[in-house]
Amino acid sequence: MAVSYKRLWKLLIDKNMKKKDLQVAAGISWASVTKMSKDEKVSMDVLMKVCNAMKCNIGDMLDIFPDEDSQEQTQSTKNGGVK
Repeated sequence: MAVSYKRLWKLLIDKNMKKKDLQVAAGISWASVTKMSKDEKVSMDVLMKVCNAMKCNIGDMLDIFPDEDSQEQTQSTKNGGVK
Protein backbone atom coordinates (compact mmCIF):
# COMPACT_ATOMS: atom_id res chain seq x y z
CA MET A 1 0.00 0.00 0.00
CA ALA A 2 1.16 3.51 -0.79
CA VAL A 3 0.33 6.72 1.02
CA SER A 4 -0.01 10.33 -0.13
CA TYR A 5 -0.02 13.30 2.25
CA LYS A 6 -1.12 15.88 -0.36
CA ARG A 7 -4.26 16.60 1.65
CA LEU A 8 -2.13 17.44 4.70
CA TRP A 9 -0.01 19.92 2.74
CA LYS A 10 -3.20 21.57 1.43
CA LEU A 11 -4.49 21.82 5.00
CA LEU A 12 -1.26 23.53 6.04
CA ILE A 13 -1.65 26.05 3.22
CA ASP A 14 -5.28 26.70 4.20
CA LYS A 15 -4.21 27.32 7.81
CA ASN A 16 -1.23 29.44 6.71
CA MET A 17 1.19 27.04 8.41
CA LYS A 18 4.61 25.77 7.46
CA LYS A 19 5.98 22.27 8.01
CA LYS A 20 8.02 23.56 10.95
CA ASP A 21 4.80 24.91 12.51
CA LEU A 22 3.23 21.46 12.12
CA GLN A 23 6.23 19.81 13.76
CA VAL A 24 6.01 22.08 16.80
CA ALA A 25 2.20 22.00 17.08
CA ALA A 26 2.03 18.20 16.82
CA GLY A 27 5.13 17.54 18.93
CA ILE A 28 6.66 15.25 16.32
CA SER A 29 10.23 14.90 15.10
CA TRP A 30 11.57 16.56 12.00
CA ALA A 31 12.34 13.05 10.71
CA SER A 32 8.59 12.28 10.74
CA VAL A 33 7.81 15.45 8.81
CA THR A 34 10.52 14.54 6.29
CA LYS A 35 9.06 11.04 5.87
CA MET A 36 5.62 12.50 5.21
CA SER A 37 7.15 14.96 2.72
CA LYS A 38 8.46 11.96 0.81
CA ASP A 39 5.09 10.12 1.03
CA GLU A 40 6.66 7.49 3.29
CA LYS A 41 4.82 5.64 6.03
CA VAL A 42 4.88 6.94 9.61
CA SER A 43 3.54 5.45 12.83
CA MET A 44 -0.09 5.69 13.88
CA ASP A 45 1.11 7.66 16.92
CA VAL A 46 2.52 10.36 14.62
CA LEU A 47 -0.68 10.42 12.56
CA MET A 48 -2.82 10.83 15.69
CA LYS A 49 -0.64 13.70 16.92
CA VAL A 50 -0.95 15.44 13.55
CA CYS A 51 -4.73 14.91 13.51
CA ASN A 52 -4.97 16.39 16.99
CA ALA A 53 -2.82 19.40 16.08
CA MET A 54 -4.69 20.04 12.82
CA LYS A 55 -8.10 19.26 14.39
CA CYS A 56 -8.98 16.88 11.58
CA ASN A 57 -9.60 13.21 10.87
CA ILE A 58 -7.01 10.94 9.30
CA GLY A 59 -8.87 10.88 5.98
CA ASP A 60 -8.65 14.67 5.83
CA MET A 61 -4.86 14.54 5.57
CA LEU A 62 -3.89 11.44 3.64
CA ASP A 63 -4.90 8.97 0.98
CA ILE A 64 -3.98 5.29 0.95
CA PHE A 65 -4.01 3.32 -2.26
CA PRO A 66 -2.55 0.08 -3.62
CA ASP A 67 0.93 0.46 -5.04
CA GLU A 68 1.98 -1.20 -8.30
CA ASP A 69 3.58 -4.20 -6.57
CA SER A 70 0.35 -4.92 -4.67
CA GLN A 71 -1.69 -4.69 -7.86
CA GLU A 72 0.66 -7.10 -9.66
CA GLN A 73 0.45 -9.58 -6.78
CA THR A 74 -3.35 -9.34 -6.70
CA GLN A 75 -3.55 -9.79 -10.46
CA SER A 76 -1.13 -12.74 -10.28
CA THR A 77 -3.25 -14.41 -7.61
CA LYS A 78 -6.42 -13.93 -9.66
CA ASN A 79 -4.72 -15.49 -12.69
CA GLY A 80 -3.56 -18.55 -10.79
CA GLY A 81 0.00 -17.27 -10.41
CA VAL A 82 0.48 -16.44 -14.10
CA LYS A 83 1.26 -12.84 -15.04
